[in-house]
Amino acid sequence: QGEVRELTSLYMQRGLDPALARQVAEQLMVKDALDAHAREELGLTDTNSAQPLQAAVFSALSFSAGALLPLIVAWLSPPKLVFLSIILSTLFSLAVLGYISAAVSKASPVRAIIRITFWSTMAMLLSMGIGHFAGQALL
Repeated sequence: QGEVRELTSLYMQRGLDPALARQVAEQLMVKDALDAHAREELGLTDTNSAQPLQAAVFSALSFSAGALLPLIVAWLSPPKLVFLSIILSTLFSLAVLGYISAAVSKASPVRAIIRITFWSTMAMLLSMGIGHFAGQALL
């Protein structure tokens, strides 16, 4: 009964009169109580549930797109400057992405650029350090 009251209250907040709200709550709970509560209390629906295949495809595409600039830079750079060119072009593209994310979210572009560039540099240095200790030094 407590759950029926809870759903009834939610439907009343949406504008249904108390009798109709109770009737809707009871009928939905008879059909599938868990679904009714998940949808109404938590906002969980098939529309906004996780879609792992879609996430995997978009991750693969975005990873490939992100690797495209360093790949082109490596291809076009003189052999002695490939390493430096890849690092600088990657940091530049990350700074651009930081600016875009700040513009979209109406945040400070300077802070976003510094944050993404700093942490990306730290991740690159850490990766290179681990590689060095594993015997795979790039320099």
